[in-house]
Amino acid sequence: MKILLVHAHPEARSLNGSLKQFMLERLAKAGHEVQVSDLYAMQWKATLAADDFTHLAPGAPFDPVTDSLRAFEAGNQREEVAAEQAKLLWADTVIFQFPLWWYTMPAILKGWVDRVYAYGFAYGVGEHSDTHWGDRFGQGVMAGKRAMLVVTTGGWASHYSARGINGPMDDLLFPIHHGILYYPGFEVLPPFVVYRTGKVDAAAYARITDDLGRRLDTLATTEPIPFRPQNAGDYEIPALTLRDDIAPGETGFAVHAAPAGRNAR
Repeated sequence: MKILLVHAHPEARSLNGSLKQFMLERLAKAGHEVQVSDLYAMQWKATLAADDFTHLAPGAPFDPVTDSLRAFEAGNQREEVAAEQAKLLWADTVIFQFPLWWYTMPAILKGWVDRVYAYGFAYGVGEHSDTHWGDRFGQGVMAGKRAMLVVTTGGWASHYSARGINGPMDDLLFPIHHGILYYPGFEVLPPFVVYRTGKVDAAAYARITDDLGRRLDTLATTEPIPFRPQNAGDYEIPALTLRDDIAPGETGFAVHAAPAGRNAR
């Protein structure tokens, strides 16, 4: 399997840095081809801005959508952006590894998404009609590929439980799982989350790597989160709301995944 690891932590000697190295060694030992995008080591430019686009004249108005499309179609994107897109196209599975900072991914990783997910590449593709609203949410350039988050957080698991003060972890990760990964077509695997990072001693680290190793060993067979495909009939188009007979009376993030035991259509 071809695997891309996108890593976002500023300290190589951190728990995240150690887990990154563990994953690389485990995956290589299993015979996988692995590429790494270590965003801090790469000094990745996080901001999507006019200086990304060589076709813009000095002082010209900057439109992130249309200028992104123009650069992508003309093949004159920044070299580092095109290189990351090539890695995504190469990979069968992408692992995103990062600490949960202020309830989301670090800014450098969000900036990677902002720049690499160009219009015409990760979004804005496919026909728009009365029955098909673009190739997205289950369709798109990443269809057939898998993605998984490896996330660390200092809080306890109970803090992120159904009634925990931080909110359910599945809800916090929904914008990433559904809006960043499922949107361009990835099959999204359940996340691997490490809690109480400040309390990880040798025994805890051994348990964590044992569990993580098993997840890496089953990347190809783990059942993905059964998100509902946009264009398969569950959603009214163009309103993009669930049909009245689908999960009647239910709302919230969870309604966009099929019930346990039933595959999304």
